[in-house]
Amino acid sequence: MRGGSGAGAGTGAPPPPVDRELAGALAALTDRAGAPLTPEDLPAWQARDARTRPRPGVEELRDGGRFEVCELLTPATGSTPPVRLVSARPAGPRGPLPVLYYLHGGGMVSGNAWSVLPRLLRETAEPLRLAVVSVEYRLAPGAPYPAAVEDCYAGLLWVAEHADRLGLDAGRTVIGGKSAGGGLAAALALLTRDRGGPVPIGQLLLSPMLDDRNDTFSAHQLAGHDTWDRTSNATAWRALLGDRCGAPDLPPYAAPARATDLTELPPAYIEVGSAETFRDEAVGYADALWRAGGDAELHVWPGAFHGFDTVAPGAALSRDARDARTRWLRRVLAGR
Repeated sequence: MRGGSGAGAGTGAPPPPVDRELAGALAALTDRAGAPLTPEDLPAWQARDARTRPRPGVEELRDGGRFEVCELLTPATGSTPPVRLVSARPAGPRGPLPVLYYLHGGGMVSGNAWSVLPRLLRETAEPLRLAVVSVEYRLAPGAPYPAAVEDCYAGLLWVAEHADRLGLDAGRTVIGGKSAGGGLAAALALLTRDRGGPVPIGQLLLSPMLDDRNDTFSAHQLAGHDTWDRTSNATAWRALLGDRCGAPDLPPYAAPARATDLTELPPAYIEVGSAETFRDEAVGYADALWRAGGDAELHVWPGAFHGFDTVAPGAALSRDARDARTRWLRRVLAGR
C-alpha cells in the first residue's frame, strides 16, 4: 500500500496554507528548532534532546497525589533486553481500569517514556478514568529495527500477563502513539495479530510515521516547510533501517505502510494535518484499512503541521483535535 502517487509527484507544488493561529505559534519557534535533521547532525541532535527534553520523576508525575505512578521493568525475553515501563493512573478509582498503552514520538531516534505523561494524564487519563502505560523503547541508530517494536511487544505481553496485579483491564487496551510512536502502534497491532498476542480494542495513530519510502505527494510538497520534513524523515528512517531502507522486501512491522494484509485489526483513529509531511501516508493507511473491511476514523486537520498541538496546545484547532480523540476513545472503551 502506498500513500502517494509516485516519486517526485509533489515537486514544485505549493504547500497548503497553515492555520493562522498555528502559524503565529510556529513563527515563535527558534530557527534551530525548525532546522531539518541530517545524518551529520544526528549525534548532536540526540545529545541535545537527551539533555533538554523533560524527564519528570515519579513524584513529579504523581502531582501531589493526583495520580498513582510507578516504574516497572520487564524481564529479558530471548534477544529482547528488559523493557522499562511507566504505569500511571488517576488516584482514587478502584477496580481494573482500561489501558492506553502509549508509545512516545521522536522519529525513532529520540524521546522518552516520561515526557509525554503529564499531558496524557491531565488530558486523557483523568477525564476518561483510564490508566496509561508508557514504554521506554530502544532508539536508533544504536538499536536499529526490530529493537523498538520488539520492546513494545514485550512490554504489551508483560502488561497483559500482569494486568490483575496492576489493577488493569487487559481486555480494554488501546495501543497508541504520536509520530514515530504512532507508526510503532500500527506496527504493534500487526505484530500482535500475527503472533496471536494480546488483542487491543483500538489503535490511536496520531500523525503516524508509516512509510520508509518517503515518496508521497505530501512528503515532496512539504519538503522544507513542515516542522518534520522529508529530509528529517529520511534521516530517521535511515537510522532505523540502514541499508534496508526502501528495500522491496521490508516487513510491515518495520514500516506499516508496506502491509498487504490489514484484515482483523482493531478499530483505528488516525489524525494528521493537511500541511504535514505524513498527510498522504496517513490518509492512504486509513483507506487501506477501509478496503480491507476495517474500521478507521480519519481526521485531516486543516492548516495543521506536524506536532501542531504540542507547539500550540491552546489553539482552537489543537483543542478540536484533543476533543475528537477523547470522543473516539470514550466510544471505543464503551464498546460502541
